[in-house]
This record gives sequence, structure tokens and C-alpha cells, in this order.
Amino acid sequence: MKRFIIAIAASLFLLCSFTAGAQTFVRYSEDGGEIHWGMVHDDGIYELANAPYNGLVHTGEIVQREGVKLEAPVDPTSVFMTAFNFRSHISGDPAEFPGLFLVPASSIIGPEDPIVRPADSRNLHYEAEMAIVIGKRAENVSLEDAHEYIFGVTAGNDVSERAWQDDDIQWVRAKGSRGFNAVGPVLVQGADYKNIQITGRHNGEVVQAENTSDLIFGMEEMVSYISTYFTLEPGDLIWSGTMGSTRAMVPGDVYEVELSGIGILRNEVVQGK
Repeated sequence: MKRFIIAIAASLFLLCSFTAGAQTFVRYSEDGGEIHWGMVHDDGIYELANAPYNGLVHTGEIVQREGVKLEAPVDPTSVFMTAFNFRSHISGDPAEFPGLFLVPASSIIGPEDPIVRPADSRNLHYEAEMAIVIGKRAENVSLEDAHEYIFGVTAGNDVSERAWQDDDIQWVRAKGSRGFNAVGPVLVQGADYKNIQITGRHNGEVVQAENTSDLIFGMEEMVSYISTYFTLEPGDLIWSGTMGSTRAMVPGDVYEVELSGIGILRNEVVQGK
């Protein structure tokens, strides 16, 4: 009974604070065990009974950041990516429609995981991006209503094997191999996804930088466009596309993606077997 009362009180606290502004969520594990959702507060991570877009129900448990491993703060069924969505990343005129493609959810890794360079990789590149998380089921959503379906944003590194992009008919191997898509460290609800600065750093050097206000197809346009043809489920991911030019990463390199007001995603590249 005591635990039940604590959980109800904590849930009411979370529901009240939920309307106060931007909220920060994580997924975490302890000692390699079960993965939990949590809401971040100054005094720790408040464990949630389920994903935040499915309702804020606190279990009564509070854990400290230093005692857990942060996992990718997403749990998608579908992962939609956008190609050629910054003018700085294309030559010529933009396409009439978004350059849309899918990668498997198994390609997602978290902020404390390494990017594993496959043994036969020849030209592995970084791509700093923003990703949005869908908050409710979406089909045939109008552009005017699309904002209602965007739950929050997180940082992403769309690791891309350029040689495979050139060799393969489709991009699924080059863009969606196991562990190619790093996400995190947090999921933030209430951020202005139309005005977020994306900064990419390769071994500490700034090599990518642009604002989401420069997107050719904004994230609300992407939600409307994708939902015309596919059903978006809560938790699904839509990536922004990257900016500028990219370079190869080798084992030992570190790539950081910083979203202003969100956080810094940092992953090291290691050699796979």
C-alpha cells in the first residue's frame, strides 16, 4: 500500500510538471539488465512504467544517473530517414518530394555504445542529424495538424558506408547495418524543433553545423508526407537528413552530435571482426 501511494503521488507530481515546459526522458539499464524508461529531474531519474508518449506513470523508483547505463532514448517500430534535406548537402535544385528511405530498428544504438566499423567497410562516414519521435498513431495527417503528432526530439548520427551506397541497388546495408545509427543521449519534449542548431564534431573539430530552420522539408512536412503512405506508430523515428559534406571515420575516432538545448551524443568508432 505504501509503495502504491508513493507511486500515485509521484505520478501526480510528474503530470503537474509535464505541463511546465520542456521535459527530458531517457531509457536506461542497470548491470546489463532490463531496460526502463525514466524522466530526468535534478534529484535523479524517475522510473516510468512505460514510454512517456504512452502516459506518465511513475513506478515509485528513483535511480541515480551514475548508477545506470544510458540506452538509446527511443523504441521505434519503424525508422524513417530523409536524404538530401539541407541545400548544403546537395548540388543543383532540391527534389520535389522528400528523399525518403527506411532502415531497420536493429540499426539503433545508444549514447554509451561504440560504433562498430564492419570488417569489410572501406569508407565509413558520419552524418549529424536531428530525429523526432512520434507520439501517437498517424495516418493521412494534414500539414496543419502534424505538430500534434510530434512527441519530442533527440540527436542522431546516421553512420553511412559510402562505398556500399555506390555499390548497392538500395541503401539498406549502407545506412541500416547493425549499430549504424547512434541516438541520444536524451529525448526532449517541448523543444522548438524548427530552430535547433545541429553541430557535428569529429575528434573535437567542428565539421558540420546548421540549423533545423534550414531544412528543405521541415519535420511537420515529413510527418504529413510519410503518414500519407505509411502508418506511423507511437515511438517511430523520423530523421532530418544531414548538412554539408562528410568525411570518413576510422577506429579510435570519436564523433559528437550536439543539438542546442538538447544534449551531446558521443560515440567512439571501434573495429569489428
